[in-house]
Amino acid sequence: MHHYFHHRFHDKLHRFAEDFGEALCIGRGRHGRGFGHFGAGFFGGPGFGGGGFRTGRKLASGELQLVLLALLADRPSHGYELIKALEERSGGFYVPSPGMVYPALTWLEEVGYASVTADGAKKLYAITDEGRKYLDDHREAADAMLEQLELIGRRMGRVREAFSGPDDDEDQRGGIWRDAWLARRELKSALRDKRHAGPKEAKRIAEILRRAAAEIRGDE
Repeated sequence: MHHYFHHRFHDKLHRFAEDFGEALCIGRGRHGRGFGHFGAGFFGGPGFGGGGFRTGRKLASGELQLVLLALLADRPSHGYELIKALEERSGGFYVPSPGMVYPALTWLEEVGYASVTADGAKKLYAITDEGRKYLDDHREAADAMLEQLELIGRRMGRVREAFSGPDDDEDQRGGIWRDAWLARRELKSALRDKRHAGPKEAKRIAEILRRAAAEIRGDE
């Protein structure tokens, strides 16, 4: 039983070390292909429109407009539903504010890419034929951004799972595992404090976690 929980703990720490370095280090290590004025991709390069998710977890206005248009192509939606869809796709990593989303939707309406109908006290947005044509012309860029959001979401899910698994349901707060349980709490707190770290700092943290995982496994 001792060996079982020991294995579970260091396996989760190792997976977290891998995922933390990728999910937090948005903006380093990968380069996507450019898509016209939307740029090079979320990882490493200048990003779609020059920003990507590197520091502020934001899309530039043109990027957000394109992503919203792609979501509207799936089904008509209210503004808050689009915000929720982006939050869910990214695992909570990217949650644009209403102050970003509604101006973007207004622009889509003004240029004829989206239509708006009253739905009670709310506005229901839908893509127009002209919007579909524009989306088709930029489908590769839109799909790439949505794919990156989903990739980030999967990684964020693995990061959360690494520190909230079945062993949390076990009584690990006492006995021989008390020190390990307390140490893991300290680690969680330290990582939360660093959640807005830049790429260089995130890389340093990931290397520390990998070394810790290797020491727990007893790697030479």
